[in-house]
Amino acid sequence: MDINIPDVVAEVTAAFQRYEKALIDNDIAVLDELFWQSPQTVRFGVGENLYGYDAIATFRSNRSAANLERVLINTVITTYGRDFATVNTEFKRPPSSDRIGRQSQTWMRTEKGWRVVSAHVSLLIGDG
Repeated sequence: MDINIPDVVAEVTAAFQRYEKALIDNDIAVLDELFWQSPQTVRFGVGENLYGYDAIATFRSNRSAANLERVLINTVITTYGRDFATVNTEFKRPPSSDRIGRQSQTWMRTEKGWRVVSAHVSLLIGDG
């Protein structure tokens, strides 16, 4: 299996950057688009465990749009062949917080493009 084929890394990077912009802008339509529309899609958040696309979309539509800005740190994108990738990153919410958040996503190429099939968001507790 080929790891980090340059054109595939570029595709996933573009999809992830689109996701990140939509997240900060609270563009729910794009966020919903970028998650795989399947009951197998999972998203674990800081305060929620969401099973299936419908639960994730409902969460997004009810989430507050306040304080969504963040700065990414140590983003690692790894592709496995041409159809599978992981994105892991840390983030901070400026300017008031020094807490580190963590996000991991598994992306899969579908007939509609790259989609998140699994995601996890958490906050680092304590001094690490």
